[in-house]
Amino acid sequence: MPTYYCTSIEGRLSSHQKSKIASDITRIHSEVTGAPPYYAQVIFDEVKPGNYFMGGAPLKHDQIFVYGHIRGGRAAVDKTRMMKLMATAVGAAAGVKSHCGVWVYVGELPARQMIEFGHVLPEAGDEPLWTAALPSADREFMQSVGQAAFAE
Repeated sequence: MPTYYCTSIEGRLSSHQKSKIASDITRIHSEVTGAPPYYAQVIFDEVKPGNYFMGGAPLKHDQIFVYGHIRGGRAAVDKTRMMKLMATAVGAAAGVKSHCGVWVYVGELPARQMIEFGHVLPEAGDEPLWTAALPSADREFMQSVGQAAFAE
């Protein structure tokens, strides 16, 4: 369901920092939206130095960019809260020295234009009914995703 892309200069984030950022983004999305954590994906994209520009010039400051695709239908106040929490958490996990160095964007997609786990997605808030209607093998697979990360 939600997919968050984290872009940084190659080598900027350690494996530990990536794991912490992925865990924090997943937790925050789940807490704010009420969606189960196994819905969230976090993908890291590392850009070679000299291939990241701002204002037409090569990036010279510490920057991490998070872009999330989420289903439409969430309240603006929840999206704003979620973005602020994510910016703070990503900055802390990455050791970014200035709050200016973490940017978070959230774009919305209509639920009916997305297929995940082999099924067209429900509208925001309809996850329990949708999940219950899935074939048991699909539901069990979906619910098993990420369990080890959150069992700690």
